[in-house]
Amino acid sequence: MASIDLNSDVGESFGNWTFGDDAAIFTSVSSANVACGFHAGDPRQIRHTCLAAADAGVVVGAHPGYRDLAGFGRRFIDVPANELTDEVIYQIGALQGLARASGTDVRYVKPHGALYNAIVHHEAQAKAVVKAVAEVAPDLPLLVLPNSEIQRAAEAAGLRTVFEAFADRAYTPEGTLVSRREPGSVLHDVDAIVQHVLRILDGGVKAIDGTRVTLEAHSICVHGDTPGAVEMAARIREAITAAGVEIASFA
Repeated sequence: MASIDLNSDVGESFGNWTFGDDAAIFTSVSSANVACGFHAGDPRQIRHTCLAAADAGVVVGAHPGYRDLAGFGRRFIDVPANELTDEVIYQIGALQGLARASGTDVRYVKPHGALYNAIVHHEAQAKAVVKAVAEVAPDLPLLVLPNSEIQRAAEAAGLRTVFEAFADRAYTPEGTLVSRREPGSVLHDVDAIVQHVLRILDGGVKAIDGTRVTLEAHSICVHGDTPGAVEMAARIREAITAAGVEIASFA
């Protein structure tokens, strides 16, 4: 592997509540999944994040989710397909405006949280998200979990897909993410996370049951809201570059 993208979920502060340290994360990552206001973020905070990303030379991507501020977008919502399409279009459009006003632009789309997990297997919602991207920004790649409904729907619609892996999440033997409701779903030990990332670079992960799962990834996510995320991102960047792999955005 010559290069890989390192991305993080950012722009999630809201009003007087500060969530994560976007500027510090930007010293380590190459792509920023910026909240679009439905699961987190507000216009001022989102623009502040876009400005910081532009200053750091970090690529901005749209991070649309369910309309669920109270649940941080981590609760499944059975949204009708046509409504979900319009809500994703709305979120991408809002971020495009704020990004352009900040001297940058939206270069990709990565669904957030429960929506991301749902469209791994929920065909109707996967097609609704794909329809939104195809209608408003068909040139933007979609960051997806491999072997998912969203991958299949996007490729059928002629959209580019980019496979993602997670630095701080545990995997099932099927190659999907362990639910956050389950113990051990989120990894916290930085040394263990670094080893997990090195296995990703080698084409696989150790599942929660100890088995090895083959995994293709072009981008690795570090969650910006995880405690110690700044240190984690720096350690991951150091380990990746030490392995002779360049960190560069796919977009």
